[in-house]
Amino acid sequence: MTATEQRLEAEFELGFTYSRSLGPVIGTCFAAFAQKRFLGMRRSDGSVLFPPLEYDPDTAEALSEWVELGSSGVVEGFCWVKQPREKHGELAPFAWALIKLDGADTPFLHKLRVGEEQSVHVGLRVKPVWVAEPLGDITDIAAFVPAAEELTS
Repeated sequence: MTATEQRLEAEFELGFTYSRSLGPVIGTCFAAFAQKRFLGMRRSDGSVLFPPLEYDPDTAEALSEWVELGSSGVVEGFCWVKQPREKHGELAPFAWALIKLDGADTPFLHKLRVGEEQSVHVGLRVKPVWVAEPLGDITDIAAFVPAAEELTS
């Protein structure tokens, strides 16, 4: 195995012990999930943030221009989970993937369902699998799958 093919593996658990209100920007973004849509926010330089933010992370300028994004995207990075835990909501191995949606300039983290680890790679085209009855929450996106697969949750 060459140095570029080696993988770092480690046990890690991420958790948040607090809750917060969504606010007007993330609230609008999540409300779009209920309609199976993705909305980003345009920055003054023309780039588009997803997930959207109220303020430009570089200039602190207030942002307000919503942008409708595509319904598919590309994997920019990933971490394979070979033994899912109960809280992952997955029975089979899957990947946490950084996914850049079409029309966005920033990636976001979500689950990627693929048959095997060798199927995942940077540049893989993916699309969302929506839950049967989306309600306006990040969990409305059950996972992403390779774009060539059927949309079933």
